[in-house]
Amino acid sequence: MRKPLRSIHYLLVLLILSLAGKAAGQVIPIRPDSSLIIGDISIEGNNKTRAGIIYREMAVKSGDTLTGATIHNVLEIDRRKIINTNLFVTAELLTKTNPDSVRTDIRVIVKERWYFIILPVFQLADRNFNEWWYDRNRDLKRTIYGVYLSYGNVTGRADKLRFIAEFGFIPKFEVAYSLPYIDKAQKTGITIGSSYSTNKTMAFRTWNDKLDYLSSEVINKERFYSYVTLTRRNKYYTFHSVDLRYSYGKIADTIAVMNPNYLLNGRTVQKYFQLTYSFSYDKRDNTQYPLLGQSGAVQFSKIGLLPSDNIDQAYFYGSFRKYLPISKRWYANTGIRTRLSIPKRQPYLQTIGLGYRNDLVRGYELYVVDGQDYALFKNEIKYRLFSIQKHFSWIPVKQFNTIPLAAYINTFADAGYVWNNYPEFSNTKLGNSLLYGAGTGVDFVSFYNIVARFNFNINAQGDRRFFFNIAREF
Repeated sequence: MRKPLRSIHYLLVLLILSLAGKAAGQVIPIRPDSSLIIGDISIEGNNKTRAGIIYREMAVKSGDTLTGATIHNVLEIDRRKIINTNLFVTAELLTKTNPDSVRTDIRVIVKERWYFIILPVFQLADRNFNEWWYDRNRDLKRTIYGVYLSYGNVTGRADKLRFIAEFGFIPKFEVAYSLPYIDKAQKTGITIGSSYSTNKTMAFRTWNDKLDYLSSEVINKERFYSYVTLTRRNKYYTFHSVDLRYSYGKIADTIAVMNPNYLLNGRTVQKYFQLTYSFSYDKRDNTQYPLLGQSGAVQFSKIGLLPSDNIDQAYFYGSFRKYLPISKRWYANTGIRTRLSIPKRQPYLQTIGLGYRNDLVRGYELYVVDGQDYALFKNEIKYRLFSIQKHFSWIPVKQFNTIPLAAYINTFADAGYVWNNYPEFSNTKLGNSLLYGAGTGVDFVSFYNIVARFNFNINAQGDRRFFFNIAREF
């Protein structure tokens, strides 16, 4: 009789432990056809971040009713929004039973980033690494060095204080503070900042679709600007902003003589107020390296608000991009950008075509195509080689001991067109003609928003080159 009694005893112990586990809120399977009432939503791991900043990103609320078939998709969308605040290394949303056994609670588990960052600055003064490597003979004198200080989440409200002190080729000092929410509804934010920079050696014109530089040991250009930006976020994926700034620039007489169009009409001083309205829609799974979703933006700007301003110009900028998962490992994206400006007679400093930042046809990284208007089409297909996340317990700083790493093979094809109303000013060969390029390469995506790209490109001129680019967004 002892063995049956012992077996019954074990079964009773297991039953008690199981009931105790459920009472403690352990995760249990959810049937797709079940109806769930959301109970308490708790947040763990937010040692500094205020809970309201996280709740602001979540569509699911206590008291909502969801089905077992939809809850995981809803929580995954909220998880992505939390990650896209750039406040956390990882984020998880888990379900558990409420002690009342009727509702389903949600646990939000986050791991915060390291918010106070002091980094040495060592970068190239040229538009990109490839221009420095191929056209500037890898001249180390064309480098910028200094210190970058970023104090994120200063008060736990996703605010950020940023300071930059740079020396070398282009000395610059910049300070900015942003507070995304200044109202109780957490919809309105503000950013203020100022910047001062000087140039000795500088690009004074574009000629044959290349930048021409004047080498000098004296200051040929100085610039100061200060701004205040108000932002409004009524919904999760839409953003409005109004930016008011004052800018003052001065160039040496030598620059005005060599290029009278630099500030137009041989001016050596340019000062103005500028007002810009921007609207953006961003519903991507990851803002730094998206694979799913779409984003779009429009921007209207008026340069020169007062009669005393030295410039009277306006421009419109628009963009849209769609990201499509094709299968488990294959992804595609396509997009368009355009810029229109008036009047067509503009200072060289404000004449912006293709060649700066990411506004270029890949394959033309070594060219600057000036113009008053442009259109750009970019298309890409990529295959995920791997995507892993490693945790190294021996690293004592928890913000750095979880390292994600992914790699993608990509192939792309771009096309663009720049309308230049005064081609004689730059002797352009690429303006007012169709630009197209294609290539293939590998992208590496790591933690703290670091993306490294290795591509082999070919363009319509028959140029074939290897290009490298690394980007980081704080």
